[in-house]
Amino acid sequence: MHVAKRVLDFVPNTYFIVAGSGDMERQVIEQAAHLGIADRVLFPGFVRDKELSTLYRNADLFVLPSVSEPFGIAPLEALANKTPVLISKQSGVTEILSHVLKTDFWDVDEMANKVVAVLRHESLRKTLQENGKHETYRCGWTHAAAKCIELYRKLLRPAFD
Repeated sequence: MHVAKRVLDFVPNTYFIVAGSGDMERQVIEQAAHLGIADRVLFPGFVRDKELSTLYRNADLFVLPSVSEPFGIAPLEALANKTPVLISKQSGVTEILSHVLKTDFWDVDEMANKVVAVLRHESLRKTLQENGKHETYRCGWTHAAAKCIELYRKLLRPAFD
């Protein structure tokens, strides 16, 4: 919520949607109230299917500042819906994504700067949307299977030479 507070200092007409539920949900809601930004943050709880796709498609940016997300399918879902993504360098998905913004999970200032940049610069947002969408193609099963087949061919080729 501290990132949201900083973003609002620069782009005051911004709204934040914190979707999902979990053990920190109450704490995050209380933090928004404590920071005085509760009127700018919506908490829809757990969202799925069409509603989730609608949220992604209407968002200017998807942010996942998690340190405990071992992989994280949500950034891939966001990219598939042409939503730019900002993730923490400590999340597992950072290893396979290039066309996303990345910051340390603890660096509130840098994260806020990147959110503001996406909100203010349409060309940055569009570049992240297009390149991110294309990047998801290589994260699918077809691409993974093709990589496995190619690896097997390379490994077996010397045996037949």
